[in-house]
Amino acid sequence: MGIGVKVKVWGDYALFSRPELKVERYSYDVITPSAARGILEAIYWHPGLRWNIDRIYVKNPICFTSVRRNEVKSKVSASNVLQVYNGADKPLYINTKNEIVQRASTILCDVCYVIEAHFEMTEKANETDNPGKFKDIMMRRLRRGECYHMPYFGCREFPAHFCLCEEEEIHTAYDDVSERDLGLMLYDMDYSNKDNIQAMFFRAVLKKGVLDLRNCEVIR
Repeated sequence: MGIGVKVKVWGDYALFSRPELKVERYSYDVITPSAARGILEAIYWHPGLRWNIDRIYVKNPICFTSVRRNEVKSKVSASNVLQVYNGADKPLYINTKNEIVQRASTILCDVCYVIEAHFEMTEKANETDNPGKFKDIMMRRLRRGECYHMPYFGCREFPAHFCLCEEEEIHTAYDDVSERDLGLMLYDMDYSNKDNIQAMFFRAVLKKGVLDLRNCEVIR
């Protein structure tokens, strides 16, 4: 087990899209482990460390709302970028008049979590790097509100505010609910084989408002 931290994150809205619903976006009930890891990496990222999520505490009741958002249905292709780089006369923009589409989204509102996580050193760490150094940097950033880039809840238009959690006993919105099954949830993406990137899922169960990820079974 590496060195751990507890981070409180909150925001007005969140959207952790279910991958099985491709047209109309529908959020998971709580933040996914990969999104929680992304928030920590937004606060402090270094090639010499790897974040692992241990527990997620759901501080506010799970509440949904519906919105309609303008999205684009395509993106600039990598082949166009390469051809323009080689001298071709092709546009490197999207015409929103032709590509824009309005889609409904079911999102979370008034979210607040405590992310309990630890980091481990990787083979990319320098000789001068050590766990104590990384822990001091992370704690300093949490206390000052500093980040590498603004963390967000699933979509960049839903920013995540954060601070160091110093509560000795963390209470949740479901302290009196022994268990709540949330079904299959996205755990993370497996990038070990770049030619065959796989999604990993797990059975998410809230126990007294806590999602324990330390010994969960991962399904590929």
